[in-house]
Amino acid sequence: MKSLRSSSLARFTNTWLVLALLFPAAGCRSSTDSPPRDLTSTGGTAVTVQLNWYPESEHGGLYQALASGDYANQDLAVQIRPGGRATPIGPELSLGRCQFAIANADDVMIFREQGIDVVAVMAAMQNHPRCVLAQTSSGVQSFDDLGGKTFQRQAGRAFVEFMRAKGLLQDVKEVPYHGSIASLVADPTIVIQGYSCAEPLLARQQGVDVTTLMVSDLGFNPYSSVLVTTGKLIREQPQMVQRFVDATRQGWRDYLSDGKLGNAAILAANSEGMTAEALEFGAQVMRDLAMPEGAEIETVGTMNEQRWTTLFDQLVELDLVHADKVQAKDCYTLQFLK
Repeated sequence: MKSLRSSSLARFTNTWLVLALLFPAAGCRSSTDSPPRDLTSTGGTAVTVQLNWYPESEHGGLYQALASGDYANQDLAVQIRPGGRATPIGPELSLGRCQFAIANADDVMIFREQGIDVVAVMAAMQNHPRCVLAQTSSGVQSFDDLGGKTFQRQAGRAFVEFMRAKGLLQDVKEVPYHGSIASLVADPTIVIQGYSCAEPLLARQQGVDVTTLMVSDLGFNPYSSVLVTTGKLIREQPQMVQRFVDATRQGWRDYLSDGKLGNAAILAANSEGMTAEALEFGAQVMRDLAMPEGAEIETVGTMNEQRWTTLFDQLVELDLVHADKVQAKDCYTLQFLK
């Protein structure tokens, strides 16, 4: 997803320890006069969250909730594990190695197609940051201009198959995406997949103006930065799930209002060349994605049946999921968003 797509393996970081170094006397979120909070405390219910990529602004709400004490206020001792290019979100949840994870809504349905009991409990981003980037000098101004170009993408991703079904890749050479903007910067005939909250800034920092084509404009717009867990955990520990969702939603509200604490925590946890400038850029983009068309910040995290049903119908049409294995209603629950 995302920032400096490095080929190195993601290291798993105990964020509690990192934050202890960053904020040895951090106060509560609600008041600068509150007593200092020891963020190294392991009291409360232990919860592990698996990210789907290296820590970036798309995970800002979790790091904000951790740094602000929102999780601690819910009696939760939370560890956030950074992900990487091939993080096995579904298996990690299924094997109980984490209690929650971050994914995209289309991933949730594909996990369930594979027999993994993954359920979405909130969605931070109402609009998806997925985009295709091209050098402005390439002449690409719309998806219809991709003909003759080389497209670096992750094969089999739902958005790629959606573009193919739309006939947008007929005259396009498809090659693997290597997690870097280097080829785009060096060659105007190359276009790459990206996230609007990261790669456009990275390209500009290297002196290249880019055109950003949002995949959501094509009509494929799954929820993003989706908090997922398992049906088993929902059945067995619904109160804990509620506490975690409440704290995470508060973390996102705070991050989108003023993400300084969250960004500082992300910088400490990300070993892939993340910068403060990139996080500030990303947070601004995320505000528009989380609160489109003037939505109020209190609504951050919400989901609805229509969006999930539309996505399900699209994935069935693309032959990525099958109605005899997956039902849209089983992919999400609204019970923790009331």
